[in-house]
Amino acid sequence: MPVFNMDTTKKILVLCGGKFAFPALQLLAYEKFICGIGIGKGSDTIIEALERESKDSNIGFKSFCNKKSMLEMRAWIDDLQPDYIFCISFPFLLPETILSYGHDKFINFHPGPLPQYRGVMPIFEVLKNQETETAICAHFMNSKFDEGNIIFNDPIAIQKGDTYGKLTVKLSERMAQVTLNMANMLQFASSIPNQPQDETISCYYEKPQLSDTYINWKRMDADEIIALINACNPWNIGADATLFGEQIKIIVASLLHEPHENQPGTIVSLNDTINIACEDNMQIAIEILSTDKGIMTAAQFALLYPVPTSTLN
Repeated sequence: MPVFNMDTTKKILVLCGGKFAFPALQLLAYEKFICGIGIGKGSDTIIEALERESKDSNIGFKSFCNKKSMLEMRAWIDDLQPDYIFCISFPFLLPETILSYGHDKFINFHPGPLPQYRGVMPIFEVLKNQETETAICAHFMNSKFDEGNIIFNDPIAIQKGDTYGKLTVKLSERMAQVTLNMANMLQFASSIPNQPQDETISCYYEKPQLSDTYINWKRMDADEIIALINACNPWNIGADATLFGEQIKIIVASLLHEPHENQPGTIVSLNDTINIACEDNMQIAIEILSTDKGIMTAAQFALLYPVPTSTLN
């Protein structure tokens, strides 16, 4: 690791959105690159923890709880005079009044490949779409979400069985190394190679709604259903569905390579797992689900509804 003269080290201000950025903040602070931390929409616990650590490390700190508070950001940046501003899941769009602080000084680290996965929750989208690889994309920022010139896409494999939670932790840990590598590069680079995004392959995903998390048994095959369940665990508790007329969330399920002669959405068996027929002649085996009575195993659910077969909506 290079040793820098602290009088000449290029200072970095980090804007973040919560604990996803913690590993990166810790590593950058340890290497003495950070001059300030700003958090947007953070919980009281996270804000207090970051403010305490920032004070102990003599690092500037500011909380931006809403869009109105963003009016204070430019003056804060002008006061700290960072050489670069890193954004890691910061929830607010930075206006030109802030971006005008300096050309190519704002770098966002997007937890998904660009330009294919623009939007607020690329982790959900790549899992739902059954991608085998995602990325952390470093790009310069402009006045539109996720549209600035790309510096690089750092690829990350998606393992079979990865859930939203597992992939988020993996990306958070990788983010620390990616941002540190960028900080080191900036110490020596007079310019940063970058290229415009290819708009012909771009796609922007809005924040998922109920229609995006709901299982459609008649249109989705077994692999799609399992992918959706994993993509919803744990942020949405699970994938939404209806069972015995009750709205439920399926948290954990696996693929059953067993053919059936039932309509899609039919409960084939209800014992240790809830086995449900899918439209591609496969079944999924539900292991854990959330109901109005609480989170329970399929076996516990079976005791409440000792009915051999039923059809889901």
